[in-house]
Amino acid sequence: MTILLIFHVLLVVTFTIRILLRDDLSPPARLAWFIVLNLLPYFGTVIYFLFGEVDIGSRVIRRHKEVFDEIRAKAHGFMGDAGDSERLIDPAYCPAFRYAGSINGFHPVDDNAAELMADGDATRARLVADIDAATDHVHVLYYIWLSDNTGTDVAEALIRAAGRGVTCRAMADGLGSRALIKSKLWKRMDAAGVNVAIALSFRNLIRVLLTSRVDLRNHRKITVIDGRITYCGSRNSADPEFLPKAKYAPWVDIMLRFTGPVVAQNQLLFASDWMQATGEPLDGIELVSEPVKGGFPAQVMGVGPTERRGATPQLFANLITCARSDLTISTPYFVPDTTLMDALCAAAHRGVTVTLIYPKRNDSWIVAAASRSYYHTLLEAGCIIHEFTDGLLHAKTLTIDGKVCLIGSSNLDLRSFDLNYENNILLQDMGITQAVFERQQDYISRSQEVTLPTVLAWPWYRRIWNNVIATIGPVL
Repeated sequence: MTILLIFHVLLVVTFTIRILLRDDLSPPARLAWFIVLNLLPYFGTVIYFLFGEVDIGSRVIRRHKEVFDEIRAKAHGFMGDAGDSERLIDPAYCPAFRYAGSINGFHPVDDNAAELMADGDATRARLVADIDAATDHVHVLYYIWLSDNTGTDVAEALIRAAGRGVTCRAMADGLGSRALIKSKLWKRMDAAGVNVAIALSFRNLIRVLLTSRVDLRNHRKITVIDGRITYCGSRNSADPEFLPKAKYAPWVDIMLRFTGPVVAQNQLLFASDWMQATGEPLDGIELVSEPVKGGFPAQVMGVGPTERRGATPQLFANLITCARSDLTISTPYFVPDTTLMDALCAAAHRGVTVTLIYPKRNDSWIVAAASRSYYHTLLEAGCIIHEFTDGLLHAKTLTIDGKVCLIGSSNLDLRSFDLNYENNILLQDMGITQAVFERQQDYISRSQEVTLPTVLAWPWYRRIWNNVIATIGPVL
C-alpha cells in the first residue's frame, strides 16, 4: 500500500512539474491538465504522454527547416516580397497581410483570378475536367480521400492523366485517408504510374508514439494542375453525403478555383509536404507564374506544428482587428483561445457587425458543447450568431468589409491552431469577396439565429456541461 501511494505521488508530482516547466502552455491549458491529472491520475498521465505535448519530433523539424531553406533558395521569386504588401494592399488591411507573410514567407502577389464553385457536384466536374485537360503535371493532397463517387472520379482522372504521360503526384493523410490507402483503388493508382505518398504515415507507430503524437495530421486540401490552376477551400475528396458520418449530411463546403501567380505559392506549399514525405528535391517540381491582367493580390498561408505556435489565432486576430464595418465568419469547429475571443468581442464593441455561422448539429459533441460555452460572452459583446440547420456546414470562410477574404482548411479550434497542417489563401478583391459573402448569406438563410435570451434560458445543467467541456478543452 505504501509503495502504491509513493508511486501515485511521484507520478502526479512528476507530470505536474513537467507541466509547470512548459512555457508554451496557456494558463487555461495548464489548469485543464492539472484537473485531469488530479481527478484521473493514471488515465491522465497516459493521455498526457500520448497527446499532452505538441512535438512532432526533432527529425521532422530539422527536415522541415531543410525543405523551406531549399524552397527559399530556389524559388524565392515565386513567394512574393514583404515590401509588396504596402504597394498592393489597402493600408487598412496591410497589417494582416504582412502578418500572414511572416508565418512561412509567402507574401502578396498581384494579378490573380478566382471563380467560386457552385456546389459539390460542380466542383467535382470542373476538377475532373481540369485534370483531364492537364498536359504536364497534376498534384493533389487531401486530408480525407474516400472511395466514393468524388474520390473515385478524382483517382480515375489521375490514372488517365498518368496513362497519357502526365506526371501525377497524389498524397493523402495517413489517418484521414487510411481506408483509401489500404484500398484497391490506391494500389491501382500506384500501378498506373501515379506517384503516391502518405502524409504523416503510421508505418512506424512505435516511433510516432515515442517521439511525436498520433493526432498531428495533415489537414490540407491542395490541387495544382500544370502549375496554372489551383483549388483552395474546405472540400476533401469526398461526396457531400460523406458516408463515414452520413447522419450529419450533407456536408456543405466551399471551393475557389484560382489562376495567376498565387498558384505557384500553393505549388510550393504542396512541394514542402511532398519533399517532407518522400525526400525528393524541389528540382523535379515545375513552377510557373502566369499573371491574369487586371487580377487581384493574394497570398498563400500554410501553418502546422512545425511553424511557430499561435500563428493561426494571431492571424485571425489581425484580420478581425482590421475590420471597419463588417466581419462574417463561418466555421464548423469553434473552440477559440483568448486571443481570438478578445479580438471578436473587441470588434463588436467598437461597432463592427460581427456575424458568426456554425452548424446546429456538429459531428463532434465535444466541439458542440465547447463552442456553445462561448455564446453568452459573444452575444453580450454584440456578436450575431447563426446555427446552420441544413446539414453540417463545413465551409471555413472569412470576409471583411466587402474587400478582403480568407478561405481554406483552417477551423477556429485548438486542433487547427496547434496540431494540424493547414492551407489558406488570403486575398483582396471586391468581386470574389462579395461572391463569398453572398454564399455566407445563403448559409444564414438556412440557419437559426441564437439570441442572448435563448442562451440565458438554457437549463443550468446544460450551461455547466458546456463550461466543463470548455474547461478541459485543451486536453480534448
